[in-house]
Amino acid sequence: MARVLVTETIAESGLDLLRNAGHDVDVQEGLDPAALLEAIVGAHGLIIRSATKVTAEVIEAGSDLVVVGRAGVGLDNVDVDAATAQGVMVVNAPESNILSAAEQAMALLLAQARNVPQAHAALVEGRWERSKWEGVELHGKTLGIVGLGRVGTLVAQRALAFGMRLVAYDPYVSAERARHLGVELLGLDELMAEADFVTVHLPKNAETIGLIGADLLAKAKPGIRIVNTARGGIIDEAALADAISAGHVGGAGIDVFDKEPTTESPLFGLSSVVVTPHLGASTTEAQDKAGVTIAEQVLLALSGDFVPFAVNVAASGVTEPVRPFMGLVEQLGRFFGCLHDRVPDRLEIEVQGTLAAERTDILTLCALKGLFATSTEDPVSYVNVPQMAARRGLEVRESSTSSSSGYVNLVTLRSGSHSVAGTLTTGAQKEPRVVMVDDHALEVAPSPHMVVIRNDDRPGMIGVVGTVLGGAGISIHSMALEPTKQGNTALMVLSVDAPIPDEIVASLVENSGILGVDRIRI
Repeated sequence: MARVLVTETIAESGLDLLRNAGHDVDVQEGLDPAALLEAIVGAHGLIIRSATKVTAEVIEAGSDLVVVGRAGVGLDNVDVDAATAQGVMVVNAPESNILSAAEQAMALLLAQARNVPQAHAALVEGRWERSKWEGVELHGKTLGIVGLGRVGTLVAQRALAFGMRLVAYDPYVSAERARHLGVELLGLDELMAEADFVTVHLPKNAETIGLIGADLLAKAKPGIRIVNTARGGIIDEAALADAISAGHVGGAGIDVFDKEPTTESPLFGLSSVVVTPHLGASTTEAQDKAGVTIAEQVLLALSGDFVPFAVNVAASGVTEPVRPFMGLVEQLGRFFGCLHDRVPDRLEIEVQGTLAAERTDILTLCALKGLFATSTEDPVSYVNVPQMAARRGLEVRESSTSSSSGYVNLVTLRSGSHSVAGTLTTGAQKEPRVVMVDDHALEVAPSPHMVVIRNDDRPGMIGVVGTVLGGAGISIHSMALEPTKQGNTALMVLSVDAPIPDEIVASLVENSGILGVDRIRI
């Protein structure tokens, strides 16, 4: 059972998922920074929304943290670098609110085109201002979409239904993908010069902060109207207010602000600006989806599984053919690490067979996770093993081939001095098997306590090993034996029922013909 600290409101359905899994859900909303530092102590998971600031200090205080879950998309309130260095997984719910955010963008777009809130305010205050709030049609107008990701794509689909011409700026989207969506890709300056309306759908980062500022607005088509439901700070609010006041920009629909919450902005006093208090994800459906999604991600992280929406894990995802091999490869990594006195300088990971057609970068993380688990007391996770490898100077090489040397699939780990390979059985159970150790072909099921023994290839050696272990009260569950190709030595791999103490290892080595003993903990 893990303790999961929840500092902001998420859907009760999400909290119930955590409780039903047996975890202690500790809901403490409205914590100030000092109280958060106290509450995080002893927590294994932290679930937040946008208000809680997860600083490096918070990460350090949460020494038991496994995962930080953001019930939403943006992560500008989480120090992801600090979490990564500490081995803490950061996950979000990137698809939970995309439909709601797209609909909010369309709502502001329509509000801008038809001056809906301004006309409403005038009428309820007793003024019939029909001519003053004359609007424009969206049909035939050019919509510039800055950021053609999940939300931007949904906006494009909806805007097409209004008969708008679509142009977009997104350096990471191919021309073919844009054509498929009915969108023409342009440079940002060109987009601003051609668009009648612009809608922003970018993440907030060092590259996008202040992206739409005075210089870019000066290049915009006169009368342009701008909508932002992405993140505050991407648009310079003061520069936008100046451009609207000067009459160059026709208006704006703004849902997000540089500082939130806020009740002050240079945009608030302008009649052609429609503002809302970050309502993009504020729908019943989005909140339910965010709560359930983040609970599912946190549960996966706490159980040590791969998490699809982990933002600081260097893997592209897990396909169904690859998923069953994750546990095996982590076991191989532990086995491999136990064969070495220290972390080797090189780790070669070769994937053979039908798996070679899949993305297998997650298997590299699994191997590293297993390897480092044998050599450090520090937290080891999918998150921080690439940094651990870099710090220790471990060179990691990956290769794959469709040829599999008699196996449907085979994963091999090698260094300059040792090697181990494994596969899964082809039956319905897909049981793991170690099928090679130090280039000796053999087959043994991995188990918690194992031992690798190198010995002279002569009669009586199995009896020697059995006598020493039996005398110590250690039972042998299974054994595999393979002579070297030269035929003068052999290698045994045994599964035993208990850890082998140092004195028993010494007793084994004292026997003539025993050349080396490596204890394996999986």
